[in-house]
Amino acid sequence: MVRLRPIEARDADRMWESLQDPESNRLTGTTAAFTRDQIDEWSATISDRDGRYDWAITAGAVRDGQLVSDEMIGEIVLNDLDEDARSANLRLALLPNYRGRGYGREAIFEVLRFAFEGATDVEGVRHEGPRLHRVSLDVLSINPRARMLYESLGFREEGRLRDVYRDGDGWADATVMSILEDEFRAGLGAS
Repeated sequence: MVRLRPIEARDADRMWESLQDPESNRLTGTTAAFTRDQIDEWSATISDRDGRYDWAITAGAVRDGQLVSDEMIGEIVLNDLDEDARSANLRLALLPNYRGRGYGREAIFEVLRFAFEGATDVEGVRHEGPRLHRVSLDVLSINPRARMLYESLGFREEGRLRDVYRDGDGWADATVMSILEDEFRAGLGAS
């Protein structure tokens, strides 16, 4: 259902669009303001930066065996890569029309497979992954749907950061979650 490919300069319009969505910014705790020039530069260079993996999530429409569309519908990132601890952080954002349709679940699964098993197919090319031991993320208390998704994929709660994000006139907690390589592999056997 989804294909992952490196983020490219051509994704700047979709990246900019995603940052104009107040609900997405609220649910992910995004408070920074970006200029269009910053987004253009980010999109053109992010895939070449060390210590992270950034992918465009695409719906990957195929007709008659040919890829006909690989327009970005979201992004997924492994960042804060620590090679000694074999750990990284996961971040996901989908454009509004693509939420709740299974794209995020499939993209996360593919990234976890890359992170733990050490290889994945991106645009038909085998890429060696980092062979991590642990992938973590944080999810805001105002985003229970995302938390349910992460739990269904095997992430477990590790703790809570109280009142860590501003939410309008109030505050939101962040739940720290992670999945370990053996938990991911055990989940594969259960599927």
